[in-house]
Amino acid sequence: MHTDWEQNLISLASHRDNPAADHASSAWADTHLLHQANREAETITAAHSKSFFLASSLLPPEKRTAVRALYAFCRTVDDIVDESSGDDRAEKLTKWRQMIHSNYAPAGNPVAAAWLNASTRFRIPRHYALQLIDGVARDLTQTRYQTFEDLTMYCYGVASTVGLMSMHIIGFDSREAVPYAIKLGVALQMTNILRDVGEDFQQGRIYLPREEMLAYGLSESEIQTGSVTPRWRQFMKFQIQRARQLYQESWAGIKMLNRDGQMAIGAASVFYQGILNDIEKHDYNVFTRRASLNAFGKLSRIPSLWLKVKSL
Repeated sequence: MHTDWEQNLISLASHRDNPAADHASSAWADTHLLHQANREAETITAAHSKSFFLASSLLPPEKRTAVRALYAFCRTVDDIVDESSGDDRAEKLTKWRQMIHSNYAPAGNPVAAAWLNASTRFRIPRHYALQLIDGVARDLTQTRYQTFEDLTMYCYGVASTVGLMSMHIIGFDSREAVPYAIKLGVALQMTNILRDVGEDFQQGRIYLPREEMLAYGLSESEIQTGSVTPRWRQFMKFQIQRARQLYQESWAGIKMLNRDGQMAIGAASVFYQGILNDIEKHDYNVFTRRASLNAFGKLSRIPSLWLKVKSL
């Protein structure tokens, strides 16, 4: 039985449209140019997410290339909002929507070429990419969230859509896998939110649900001053416990994926849960440091992950 917020997100994911066109655009007809585009996507992935890069290394070559093209697309779109300045950010996002609709990458945009080639090859429904752009665009106008249910709509847009697109690259048994991909996306984004409280506040954003902050006697002043108080610790314990529950509940969906992709998705889940452990280890201080899982921590988790995936 799904909760109300889960059912709402499942409804968003169930919207059907035509997948990417069966034929590739002339923008990537040149094999050499496509190779360069994929190398650019790989470079972006390696530079911005060591966790994603390592997890995707566990995929077969063709799927690995496509997943890294997906990451580069997501990162590039997200950077439009976070790193661009001026009033042209909405216009830049609109151009990406047009590229997705037309399935055409203009010259000089290797990320678009790599992504559109991947989405074509793996027949990824384009509405997921459009939903991701819409999710990222919310940061242009919305900086606070009243309830957890409100926040899950944002998490769906910027993270669950990534899981759903990844699922098409990896391959899956049936549509029954969709709710699990959605739930994992929410868990991953909630981990990002908990890790980045201090950084997000510097950009004028607080994603933590106001309703839940009030329930623990917290206001924005605690975030502004970076105060790790008993109330803050209890609040963070609650948030981390819920995120862990989402990770646990999403695990059943991994066995619905093609066998050659189960380790990669399992690794993403395990690596991000390590960030929650690091937050706890440092007394819930997410104001003056950025929680992370180092390379040894990631690699040391792979043997037990392999056994867990093998038992599915």
